[in-house]
Amino acid sequence: MTKFAGKTLMITGGTGSFGHTVLKHFLKTDIGEIRIFSRDEKKQDDMRHQLQANYPGYYNKVKFYIGDVRNIQSVRDTMVGVDYIFHAAALKQVPSCEFYPMEAVRTNVIGTDNVLHAAIEEKVERVVCLSTDKAAYPINAMGTSKAMMEKIIFANARVAAQRNGPVICCTRYGNVMCSRGSVIPLFIAQIKEGKPITITNPDMTRFLMNLDEAVDLVKFAFENANPGDLFIQKADASTIGDLAKAVQSLFGNTGINIIGTRHGEKLYETLMTKEERLRSEDMGNYYRVVADNRDLNYDKFVVQGQVKTMAGESYTSHNTKRLDIEEIIKKLLTTEYVQEELKRIEEEKNK
Repeated sequence: MTKFAGKTLMITGGTGSFGHTVLKHFLKTDIGEIRIFSRDEKKQDDMRHQLQANYPGYYNKVKFYIGDVRNIQSVRDTMVGVDYIFHAAALKQVPSCEFYPMEAVRTNVIGTDNVLHAAIEEKVERVVCLSTDKAAYPINAMGTSKAMMEKIIFANARVAAQRNGPVICCTRYGNVMCSRGSVIPLFIAQIKEGKPITITNPDMTRFLMNLDEAVDLVKFAFENANPGDLFIQKADASTIGDLAKAVQSLFGNTGINIIGTRHGEKLYETLMTKEERLRSEDMGNYYRVVADNRDLNYDKFVVQGQVKTMAGESYTSHNTKRLDIEEIIKKLLTTEYVQEELKRIEEEKNK
């Protein structure tokens, strides 16, 4: 028996890469029902057929709901009877959010508020929300919307705790390898077409984690969270230049074309700020940043003040463990996407 035995789990944005991986982790367990909530009927239909083909004895556990986190009524209608929520619905492409920032606000900020209000109303037990390293010291619209999303999460967590409502917490992680819209599938596609890999800045660093690690982080948060906690996985990083070389080592060297930094990109990413490190707890493979539960006591802020306001340094992709090319290759080979692409290439060679 697990905490999920007989329970109903709802995944917002459930047709994305994270949702597919959650299903792989949970479908054959004692969970009662998994609800996939998203607005793309084609992706839902594709997922349904994949489940029927690959999991004939289990696919009936999965129920599909068309809706949009921007529409609170569609969220409410889907949430009746839900025990747990993994909130993954988001706009997460940096350039598209940069050009259409209000769309990022509507999904990432207002959509999250809708999900959490509905969860409190429906007396859901636990909610884990997914955020991004771009929310720490944000410089682009996507990161800014995710930073506001985190504020919405922590505010609703306080309200929920006061009402004996759901335990609401947040996870924050870096680049998930081979997730939709990420750079590794682009590199592989360019190599297969015989084109040079396009990279923005070879010295740019990014955290690297695979989808299974992303789900493990969410499960850890689910099992260990107090209201308003933020969980961060300790993650390795690499330069974009070394990542490109590692992909080419596996798929072929077609050259590299440096195209310059895109709209809103950072040289490195931050998973935990200096300010958050003061409230952090080292839990082995993860950090817990406990909620800041101060109230609006202005004398405390203005008259008394605080002596310590930040730690010595942030936790960034520049100062974490840096993988070399061989280590990056090993990491790439843990992803299902890379395994399948290599298998496909080998099958084509043997025809």
